[in-house]
Amino acid sequence: MQENINLNWKVGFVSKKDTFIGEWYPATVPGAVQLDLAKALNYGNYYYAENWKDYGWMEDQFFTYRSTFKKPILDEKQQCFFVSKGIDYEFEISLNAEKIFYQEGMFTPVKLNITSKLKDENELLVKIFPIPKLHKLPADRTQTSQSVKPTVSYGWDWHPRLVPVGIWDETGLLVQNQSEIAEVDFSYSLDKEMKTAAISTQILGTMLQGCKYAMKITDADGITVFEKIAHFSAEKESFTDSIHNIQLWWPHDQGTPYLYSMDVQLFDKNEKLIQQKISKIGFRKVLLIMNEGAWDEPHNFPKSQSVDPIQLEINGRKIFCKGSNWVNPEIFPGIINDQLYEELIDNAIDANFNLIRVWGGGIVNKDKFYELCSQKGLMVWQEFPLACNNYEGSSHYFKILEQESESIIKRLRIYPALSIWCGGNELFNNWSKMTEQSLAIRLLNSQCFKLDPSTPFLATSPVMGMGHGHYVFRDPQTHKEVYEWMAEAKCTAYTEFGLPSPSSVKVLKSIIPENELWPPKRGTSWQSHHAFKAWIDNTWLMPEMLTDYFGEAKSLKELVDNGQLVQSEGYKCIYEEARRQKPYCSMALNWCLNEPWPTAANNSLINWPNKPKPAFYAVKNACRPFLASARLKKFKYTEAEEFNADIWILNDLPHLSEKGKISIKISTNTKEIKLLEWQYDSLPENINLAGPTVRFVLPAWETDRFKLLLEVEGHPEYNSDYTFLYETLKLKKKKANLLNF
Repeated sequence: MQENINLNWKVGFVSKKDTFIGEWYPATVPGAVQLDLAKALNYGNYYYAENWKDYGWMEDQFFTYRSTFKKPILDEKQQCFFVSKGIDYEFEISLNAEKIFYQEGMFTPVKLNITSKLKDENELLVKIFPIPKLHKLPADRTQTSQSVKPTVSYGWDWHPRLVPVGIWDETGLLVQNQSEIAEVDFSYSLDKEMKTAAISTQILGTMLQGCKYAMKITDADGITVFEKIAHFSAEKESFTDSIHNIQLWWPHDQGTPYLYSMDVQLFDKNEKLIQQKISKIGFRKVLLIMNEGAWDEPHNFPKSQSVDPIQLEINGRKIFCKGSNWVNPEIFPGIINDQLYEELIDNAIDANFNLIRVWGGGIVNKDKFYELCSQKGLMVWQEFPLACNNYEGSSHYFKILEQESESIIKRLRIYPALSIWCGGNELFNNWSKMTEQSLAIRLLNSQCFKLDPSTPFLATSPVMGMGHGHYVFRDPQTHKEVYEWMAEAKCTAYTEFGLPSPSSVKVLKSIIPENELWPPKRGTSWQSHHAFKAWIDNTWLMPEMLTDYFGEAKSLKELVDNGQLVQSEGYKCIYEEARRQKPYCSMALNWCLNEPWPTAANNSLINWPNKPKPAFYAVKNACRPFLASARLKKFKYTEAEEFNADIWILNDLPHLSEKGKISIKISTNTKEIKLLEWQYDSLPENINLAGPTVRFVLPAWETDRFKLLLEVEGHPEYNSDYTFLYETLKLKKKKANLLNF
């Protein structure tokens, strides 16, 4: 059987290639060279204050990992390999002063047979080149438009310019038999009834002739549903067969994410077990189809292309996708661990999300992410690492893109959670200037069709009909609130939208020096942590807007509470309104779920590393499969003004619902007023219901806010509430007089 051997590493650096390295520092693998040096040189935490700026000089250095090891004990049938799942980004490998390998690309694994080059004492070097830059200036994301390195770390509105390099995934020595299965290519197609899977398997490797293999697929109860035992007659073996009465894999809110185990074993000519590959598989049929009503567009001649299909159909059932955009959970991918993946994915499912969009500006995640999504029933929209650039491409760039995309597709296609391939983020916009004719898009489409034809491919997001934006509660130009612009929108899918808020007081105190903490100011750590000038001027903190709604905040806690209330109410509005717009609309994914470092203000639902904001719980309620909902008109009201709201039932259930009764109430801190009762009938699966409109003239109250309550008799789990700001006529006149004065 195989044996994995960990190595002890040190790291050093020079400014010029192939010059003497005078000092070596302890290194953690997987990790990042920046973190190793920061620890050795006593740098402050990169996420505190302006410390991230101290790392900039590392961009242009040559870093070398060094490990010494004794030759492993090998019998005559064994070989020794150097293996790595990921080295970022351009590197060469030397063994005992001999260069043995070079690669550009962080997503293509490395496996080198070093048996013949081993000595009793060995020195292994992995030399990391400086980060790729198409040009020196401007120092922004356009520097990456000729590389397949993720663009986000070159600076974004929620990510500092801090570009990781180093060994970022599992790496070490592997001792194994010279006969080896290198790849098991498993695919299938389902019959019309989706009860039988026609499977196709190809097993490839080296020195396999005469060896025996045994492939077994077992169900969740351990019962064998397929088995094949045979001997290799060549270096690969191909066969087809069928598995009957299969259980389908479903997203968690539609059924059971049913998984089978696939066990492939290799035996030598003496019937000794020498290798075993175990993986989880699932059977599902996934399509992107035209949204309902989309074929009616355009209405006028010439009758040409309509909006692009973005209705996801799983196993013949149309799914309304509720979810979020996923970004790197850490600036340095090497320190992302299984526990963090699981905690974040559990939170996504707890928020009633069924799909996560892995954004093209970030990394392609480690295997554990996709394993957990498949196990827990969270669909994955996977983008290739292209974002917000024109990847016109040289022949060299296309060679690396082909290499990297092949590695990514082959690694991920086995996971049933994988539901959409996408070329990348915002490539057809006027800042990227790409089209369907761009060679990078054509290449990626071709790669997906060749290597994983059963999974849909989308050129980019957004495409015609889909929406990216808005990203603030109230538009600074038009002054329209989220309630107004969302009700006016008509999109087949809302695949990015955001509403910012400040982070919690605890997070802010951990990243901003005490002397800068209050009040927030531009040019301080508030700005470098994205509260100011992150997107448009004063975003993401939006202090002027908050003052306009609430008055001048008297403390940090008051500012945070106000901002988080606005984010919570705004996100509820968007998710619920998107759901009201189905079946033409089929998807709502906010920007974004998480963040890679602690921001001062951001659109995220979860603060780094995994601290849900109040908006997380608001969105969780807005995404429940069945709930009472209100279409609202605005956020702030004045005494004697008419309040009105349209009442709805939002229903994503995959089965018939029961009938019920809703009580609609207005509540202040001292009073509760019943406005209306609405009895509704049972609903067919996945169908919403529009109900009555309530109207109420607001009386004089001694309060600054009130709530709308929707209470479903006997089912408090379907209840909803909405918070609004309120002011008396006297207060409004006083403010007007102050402004005139």
